[in-house]
Amino acid sequence: MSIEKVLIANRGEIALRIHRACKEMGLATVAVHSEADADAMAVRLADESVCIGPPPSSESYLKKSRIIAAAEITGADAIHPGYGFLSENAQFAEMVEAHDLIFIGPKSEHIKTMGDKIAAKQAMIDAGVPVVPGSDGEVASIGEAKKAAKKIGYPVLVKASAGGGGRGMKLAMTEKDLETAVRTAKTESKAAFGDDAVYLEKYLQKPRHIEIQVIADSHGNVCHLWERDCSIQRRHQKVFEEAPSPALNQAQRDDIGAIVARAVAKFGYLGVGTMEFLYEDGEFYFIEMNTRLQVEHPVTEMVTRVDLVREQIRIAGGAKLSFSQEELTLVGHAIECRINAEHPETFMPSPGVIEEFHAPGGPGVRLDSAAYAGYRIPPHYDSMIGKLIVHGRTRNECVMRLRRALDETIIGPIHTSLDLHRRLVQEQDIINGEYDIHWLERYLDKS
Repeated sequence: MSIEKVLIANRGEIALRIHRACKEMGLATVAVHSEADADAMAVRLADESVCIGPPPSSESYLKKSRIIAAAEITGADAIHPGYGFLSENAQFAEMVEAHDLIFIGPKSEHIKTMGDKIAAKQAMIDAGVPVVPGSDGEVASIGEAKKAAKKIGYPVLVKASAGGGGRGMKLAMTEKDLETAVRTAKTESKAAFGDDAVYLEKYLQKPRHIEIQVIADSHGNVCHLWERDCSIQRRHQKVFEEAPSPALNQAQRDDIGAIVARAVAKFGYLGVGTMEFLYEDGEFYFIEMNTRLQVEHPVTEMVTRVDLVREQIRIAGGAKLSFSQEELTLVGHAIECRINAEHPETFMPSPGVIEEFHAPGGPGVRLDSAAYAGYRIPPHYDSMIGKLIVHGRTRNECVMRLRRALDETIIGPIHTSLDLHRRLVQEQDIINGEYDIHWLERYLDKS
């Protein structure tokens, strides 16, 4: 399978990130865009661009047939979905393949299995991966939920089988809370995903969110690239990520990495993927697998020197991984801050024109952003406008470099989350790496 031209079925910084990888590989690019993104950086730089609809994503970036048509019109060989939008849509992957195009991502069957949280959990149990104690599949009634919760032990989380991003997830501290939690989770899940199936999991009190990056080719080669710690979260949305995790030692990260790699090999998985775990008291508990590139992939790239997007494209074209597990090493420490167009205290979205823009520089500093002075941030999409990633020989050097880089970054006059990150890197718990998934919300409640 030969890839010469890639259609980028996404927008913003990830569209630009994919374009850059393609250009370094000598591949032509096609940028699809909505009317709101006509002046986006990826659109300006791509070899060709195609407008696929009006601003709402439901009328543009989520329109499968328009994206396929754009690929056919421009003669693209492959489609890279990035993350979000159609990246984990099994039907879209099948459509791409049905039109003799290459989907730069996993097999549709794996997207389908891992998109169903109940099926994914069972697949992990079968593969020997540790999971969070929970119900045996869906709880179809309040009675079933009560029986399962009693067996698991309170508190419990009610979770949507088709869920993600915190939607369809409710906490029940006692049996008295359970009925409301189940009904609300079902209603939310039905509205967001068209599926009201829910299941129960044990609610861990102070876990960390640890995820393992994996990559597999079509020749049976599988590697893990160790972990990322994504515990700094607000409303189940990641804010600050780092690699490696300050909570793990080398033996622990090697052990969980090997477990995950074996599981992925057993599935016959293809491409990049991330297995997410809760980690508490020395134990890992699988929660979900993301069958796509992650927003936070740059921290792994910084500490392993692997270009994950390049490898994705190579693998989709039938090539073998360009490295083996034995050749991979962890070098230093990396931290990523997500920069959102929102007020740093109220978190209200702040779309508008960026009049001032200055990117930080110097050793070990990377800014993944498609923004520029004069760029108008549209109100129709996710508020993230960039990611600041820094690398250092040690975690302390990395934190100090991040402070410096944050102070250098200028994006205005719109509100951004830069000031929140500037405050966070002064906090002793962050400096020490001592935090869990509830830390940020506790911190914001006190602020």
